[in-house]
Amino acid sequence: MSDFAWRPAGAYLEQSRVRQFMEQQGIASWQALIQRSCDDFEWFWKAALAHLGVEWFHPYHRLLDDSDGMPWTKWFLDGKLNIVHNCLDRHIRDGKENKTALCFEEDCGASRTMTYGQLYENVNLTAAALHKAGIGEGDRVAMCMPISPEAVTVMFAAFKIGAVAMQPPARLAPDQFVEHLNQAGARILFLNDGYPRAGRTFSLEKTYEQAAEHVPTLDRTVVLERLANGLARRRKCVSWNDFLRGAASSGAAPTEALDAEQPALILYSSGTTGKSKTIVHTHGGALAQIAKEVGYAFDCREDDVFYWFTNIGWMMAPWEIIGALFFGATLVLYEGTHLYPTPHRMFELIEKYGVTIFGFTPTAMRELAKLEIDLSGCSRSTLRILGSTGSPLDPETWTWFFKTFGNERCPIINISGGTEIIGCFVSPLPVMPLKPSSVGGPGLGMAVDVCDDSGKSVRCQPGQLVCRKPFPSMTRGFLADPQLYLNACFPRGPSLWVHGDRALIDEDGCWFLLGRTDDLIVRGGVKVDPANLEDRMRGFPGPPRVKDAAVIGCADPTYGERIVAFVVLDSALVEDKMALQKALQSHVRDTFDPLAQPDQVYVVRALPINLAGKIPRKLIRMVIEGRVPQGASTLANPEALDQLRQVIGR
Repeated sequence: MSDFAWRPAGAYLEQSRVRQFMEQQGIASWQALIQRSCDDFEWFWKAALAHLGVEWFHPYHRLLDDSDGMPWTKWFLDGKLNIVHNCLDRHIRDGKENKTALCFEEDCGASRTMTYGQLYENVNLTAAALHKAGIGEGDRVAMCMPISPEAVTVMFAAFKIGAVAMQPPARLAPDQFVEHLNQAGARILFLNDGYPRAGRTFSLEKTYEQAAEHVPTLDRTVVLERLANGLARRRKCVSWNDFLRGAASSGAAPTEALDAEQPALILYSSGTTGKSKTIVHTHGGALAQIAKEVGYAFDCREDDVFYWFTNIGWMMAPWEIIGALFFGATLVLYEGTHLYPTPHRMFELIEKYGVTIFGFTPTAMRELAKLEIDLSGCSRSTLRILGSTGSPLDPETWTWFFKTFGNERCPIINISGGTEIIGCFVSPLPVMPLKPSSVGGPGLGMAVDVCDDSGKSVRCQPGQLVCRKPFPSMTRGFLADPQLYLNACFPRGPSLWVHGDRALIDEDGCWFLLGRTDDLIVRGGVKVDPANLEDRMRGFPGPPRVKDAAVIGCADPTYGERIVAFVVLDSALVEDKMALQKALQSHVRDTFDPLAQPDQVYVVRALPINLAGKIPRKLIRMVIEGRVPQGASTLANPEALDQLRQVIGR
């Protein structure tokens, strides 16, 4: 038990919301809570949603119907509700209109705030404008907007009237964006004319031009003018201000009482497996999962200030918006990066807004950790909960995050799930002790297991992460492609969700993620986990030091696969690259596994990162093999692929 780095005490153990739920239900331990919530998930979801305070216009009469099989389970039958009522309207009803809802930090450092009352008025006005434009229940409202109060307003306005908010990433290539709009039959598009990021500006004019030319269902484009480049005056365009001004006398649009199965969101997978998948989430399912996670795992309360390092192109944006506002907390929105204009940016945000719940990505953590910046003038005293997701969090980086941000006093709620479930399969709770890099255990109400290739449960050895029972936030298929949904999530048949992650449960019952099953490299019959190898390479003592690494396997006629590594160094000058390659190979051979040493090592300025903060190894493999990488437009830094081509001579 000496491996535990954090143990709950005080308010975490005695006053957290999950502890209150346990006491209400007569449950003595967190182990018993997880076990019962997975074994009797019908009890859990009924009891939890009542305890969390989800409000219904009309109560459901039956929790679920799985008569068509687990993949097509329907939830909260005959129940009627609306995300907007639960996240906004009821707070106004309860007299909280003057409470700060949103704090928006621009890339340049300018900021503004919005109260719940102001957000309520803006959502009502935007919903009325949507009605005036002919948008109603079931219509698809597309967004091409970085994170901002206006993006929150559009999403909630769509929810309010029963329309479906589509959220493709703003950095999508115009042709792929058009493909998404046509697939969904989008009626209206909300588009920034451009946006700033890390001191640069990006125009979305080409996205507009392609959409206007090639999306026949698109009636109108509403332009939020950030760059003032004249886009709002183009054909079928109207400025944000003019769009709202036209509805000023229309009166408030009512919040519709919607069926729990009414679609609310269309999201897109992060692209690590190639072409993005179009994912559909409902009012009932999304709200249930998000409220449960933000309420129990992150213990979010009305007096919290919640910030997650994310953007609208990733499911964590609607997750944090819905979750924080459901509990009446204050949400910080930041459109920039963690390194601009200085590496102190995250710490400045924490201190400026008094952030209490802070979420980050492992990739960003590692980038900051390697810089070894001076934090003597940075206060992190307001933090009480830390969060991580996006990729496996290695023990070294977990420990750095634990010490640097939390001063060894805050639990790290290291969660993992996916866009397909707008939530977590595995998650710690603030009432459980934590080991470095642990993901805790099964998410509450999620019948998650680790099994071998035959489907048998395994412990103390690696296996596949699976889910054996339905849960409310399962995607309602992939839009227009039900077979792809079944192939991707239920490859072993309709009774077992296979998520594609490798996991391990140790002797103390702590769960750990080991990487994706489809990322394993098999060289000469030996299986190599690229995530572990990348960790070892990042531990290279140097000089130069390895800031980050990506390892992939490529076809080899002799060994089946060869191991190819790309490294980012802390120095731009490398006098002898051959010597560096040999030194890295020796380091891997001596500290990890002689059979896992890379066959090739390339030095690059940056690794490609997708909008979920992950390194898309499949895209890198496609580049090495000379193929056109599908889904490259979903990258946060697509230029990194061009450099990969240069260093390998493609």
